[in-house]
Amino acid sequence: MRAFPRLPVFALSAALLGSGAGSACLQAAPPTAIEVARQLNEAFVDVAQRGTASVVVVQVSQKLETLADKSDHPFLKQMPEEMREQFEEHLRKERERQEREGPSFNGEGSGIIYREDGFILTNAHVVENADRIRVKLHDGREVDAEVRGQDPESDIAILKLKESVSGLRPARFGNSDGVRVGEFAIAIGAPYELEYSVTFGHISAKGRAGLSRLLMDEDFLQTDANINPGNSGGPLLNLEGEVIGVNSMIRGVGTGICFAIPANLAREVADQLVDTGRFQRSWLAVGIVGIREDERLRTRYTGMTNGVYITQVPASGPARRADLRRDDIITAIDGKSVATVNQLRRLITRRRPGSEIQVEFLRDGKALTAKLTTDAMPELAERNGLFDPRVARGPRRPDPESELESEPKSDYGLVVRTPDQELTEKYKLGKTSGVVVTAVDADSQLAEYGFQVGDLIFEVDKKPVKTSAQFAEILKDATAKKKFTVRYQRSGEKLSAVVLNESGSTKEKPSR
Repeated sequence: MRAFPRLPVFALSAALLGSGAGSACLQAAPPTAIEVARQLNEAFVDVAQRGTASVVVVQVSQKLETLADKSDHPFLKQMPEEMREQFEEHLRKERERQEREGPSFNGEGSGIIYREDGFILTNAHVVENADRIRVKLHDGREVDAEVRGQDPESDIAILKLKESVSGLRPARFGNSDGVRVGEFAIAIGAPYELEYSVTFGHISAKGRAGLSRLLMDEDFLQTDANINPGNSGGPLLNLEGEVIGVNSMIRGVGTGICFAIPANLAREVADQLVDTGRFQRSWLAVGIVGIREDERLRTRYTGMTNGVYITQVPASGPARRADLRRDDIITAIDGKSVATVNQLRRLITRRRPGSEIQVEFLRDGKALTAKLTTDAMPELAERNGLFDPRVARGPRRPDPESELESEPKSDYGLVVRTPDQELTEKYKLGKTSGVVVTAVDADSQLAEYGFQVGDLIFEVDKKPVKTSAQFAEILKDATAKKKFTVRYQRSGEKLSAVVLNESGSTKEKPSR
């Protein structure tokens, strides 16, 4: 397939100018502003016409019980309030309709023709829990499809058409690593069921991460091309008509802040899904946090801004076998510097399991190296049984669109969070309000009282605690006293501990 035309460089004029003396009389007149605008207009039209032929509409039917579960879905909790209310109202009406009429296609997204033999690339969240999938082609044909494989942690899925279809035109993929901020970007999809809508804008930023606690691979392209619900799974194109991203997320309605999965990552995941039905990552089996992302670490390691600090090393795994330890700081992988958690994630998780790597790290200020062989990353539930953060994940930045709070740290060495659905389910917190302990400094005073990750603190100094902000404020006042009581819940059992501030005092053990 020929490349889409770039803006003209007026090669004819250049050739005439270089043809010898006297050629100046043949020099073409410079184009007028309106001519340049027309040429740019034609470039956008050409991209839209050619790109649309490789885009499909993905219609999904979900069972009634699945719709009921969706009202509590973590993705829904990250939506802007206005959009969340609209979506919840849509779910309510759809449940009522299905109760009367039975199942039908009740969800719609977009997709990209990946291969001419019937493979379609889309977002994993578009086809999650699908009972039936139908793909609509640009020429009007409709074909049933099934999920070949999906990878929720990159939000990529591959569909396979259930029957042979002629004339499929696979999209051409570009090199997303070479994308530059400021480039034009064109999105095609089915926003609000308005199929084959085309919008354009620019690449606003690259390498965006920390946007969702649900994703392992976050390296988003940010764009101001208008993307809305229904665009998910559709392409983000450059002026050559190449796919540079797969549209996936938005931040607010009409904000011009939208995100696409880079094409290189999408292809890497999609190729494995086509071949095996799953995408396999590597891991080191360590809990980590970036120094530049953690204020307490920056204070502890004055003048050091790069590196990834190891918070936990489970009893088994590549890191344990290589004798990596808590408090080690990873600075490079195979000679490539590591400044952030996201960089470490890319260097480790995208390797095939069994890869041999060299880790450079600091221990007590001394530079050391270790060679290890990566393991296949276990499923999420198994990883959660080892420790909370996954290998490629640092602390999540607060989401300005949500009620999630940052993680205040007390002088007593506890990190707490207001529980969301994920934490509530993980630690089986039930309906008791409070704040959940997500980290404990082993050398801190409160650690001596036996507090553990997963404890739900609901009262400090006889004052109820409902949010992490309240916890920090109440604890600050309580620590000015000689002693105070902390009441908390562990595995459904309510306990309390009297914290003594007097030097040399004997602490009181937790009691029921």
